[in-house]
Amino acid sequence: MARCADPVVPGVVRWVESAGGPLIAVPEAVLPFWAGADGDETSSDYDRACDVAGHAGLLPVGDTRALVLGDESAATAYLPEHGLFVRRRPSGPEDPSGPDGRLLAEVPAVLDDAVWAPALEWRVPGPLVLFDAARPGHAATATGHVRVELTPGRYGVSAAYVPTGPWAGLRLVRVGAPAA
Repeated sequence: MARCADPVVPGVVRWVESAGGPLIAVPEAVLPFWAGADGDETSSDYDRACDVAGHAGLLPVGDTRALVLGDESAATAYLPEHGLFVRRRPSGPEDPSGPDGRLLAEVPAVLDDAVWAPALEWRVPGPLVLFDAARPGHAATATGHVRVELTPGRYGVSAAYVPTGPWAGLRLVRVGAPAA
């Protein structure tokens, strides 16, 4: 089983970015099975991730599934207090918000306005690693990743988009208790 030695600084939110494609949250237990853009096949794991439609989808990896955060490249952070991946929509040069405290301060208020897509059911075997889907799993923890502490269990995953200004918006992906 792969382990990540991720320095966690209380109160500091870590953002992950991709080189242009989707991000993926792979359970640590199956990181070695994610080949990213590597491979001799006609369709790589990265190609499969790019084919996931919408803001979020699940993709088989090993004997479980990983969460693909798709649609477009966006700086992404995980906020454990909300069980939420927050994705900053790419913005123009006039956008003053950026991935800082002001942007994150908007999250609790926009949760009430979010219109959530129907939830997907996801069985999670334990902690996840969020990284650029183009990278192979064995190299995922070298740079540009976030470790997400989830206890094994069944979760509901749903996505929403909330505009926060003329040049900004948040894509939200909630990972929480499954819908009854």
